[in-house]
Amino acid sequence: MASTNHFQCMFLALLFVLGVFSSQASSRLFNEQTMLERHEQWMAHHGRVYKDVKEKDIRFQIFKENVERINAFNEGVDRGYKLSVNQFADQTNEEFRASRNGYKRQSIEVMSVSKPTTFRYANVTVVPKVLNRGIGYLKKGAVTPVKDQGQCGCCWAFSAVASMEGINQLKTGKLVSLSEQEIVDCDVKAVDQGCYGGLIDSAFQFIKQNKGLTTEANYPYVGQDGTCNSKKAATPAAKITGYEDVPSNKEKALLQAVANHPVSVAIEASGYNFQFYSSGIFTGTCGTNLDHGVTAVGYGAIANGTKYWLIKNSWGSGWGENGYIRMKKDIAAKEGLCGIAMKASYPIV
Repeated sequence: MASTNHFQCMFLALLFVLGVFSSQASSRLFNEQTMLERHEQWMAHHGRVYKDVKEKDIRFQIFKENVERINAFNEGVDRGYKLSVNQFADQTNEEFRASRNGYKRQSIEVMSVSKPTTFRYANVTVVPKVLNRGIGYLKKGAVTPVKDQGQCGCCWAFSAVASMEGINQLKTGKLVSLSEQEIVDCDVKAVDQGCYGGLIDSAFQFIKQNKGLTTEANYPYVGQDGTCNSKKAATPAAKITGYEDVPSNKEKALLQAVANHPVSVAIEASGYNFQFYSSGIFTGTCGTNLDHGVTAVGYGAIANGTKYWLIKNSWGSGWGENGYIRMKKDIAAKEGLCGIAMKASYPIV
């Protein structure tokens, strides 16, 4: 009798184990099917089309890994910001950085010439407590709508143009969208290589020597390197007389400048958390290997006292907070979060 009971117990245990395995297998199949459906919906939403089944399978696996990573982050410890499954969800971080980040940090000391030494805001002691020239401020401020550089690593040109648009608006009262494509096509010094990267300060030098920039409407952005159209470039809509650098590694100095107008800044924008940033104050892990040009257009603080920089990016309005990111301000490191205080500059008129 005891032997029969033992056999029955073993049989029931085996059935239980098989049931567990079957349930897990069913769950995996369900999750895989759900992810496949989600990928199809994502493709339709973003108009993504792949050349063949092999490429689609590769992109699906990357998409799946990214979604799982994003979900794990959002469901984990609250870090003050969230990630989302955005238009870059089928790219690895290496692919994303290769096409979107084009600031040439390594070339700064070697290639830059005639560096300005003055900083006109050094004695500024009173600044607005909160300043927003970006989100929800377009009808009042010196910031054009968020642009999209596409698969072209010319963030440096977008950063330079954004701060120039701001300076021009504050001087003339007219907000004019200027041409990044003119810089990409016509600024062909050794250090600036269009979609293959360049320097913000070098772009300012080009704009000065070129006697200004024409409008985006006259010389529209196409997202790839092209031949300089000298005829279109010969009708500038805005000019600058030069540029100034913000003293390095001093967030206070950056504040003095941003309080007056938009400022071009370089940051390290590597890592999945930057690629998929969605909302909140970014406090992510990042270093000081500057690889991306953006524009500081304001600053502020939330209810708990956390201070932030308001940054305009050039990855389209579908990324971040309608194309913007709030980055933590006044951290302990003198370089600022992601090196934001290391290499900032602005044009002068």
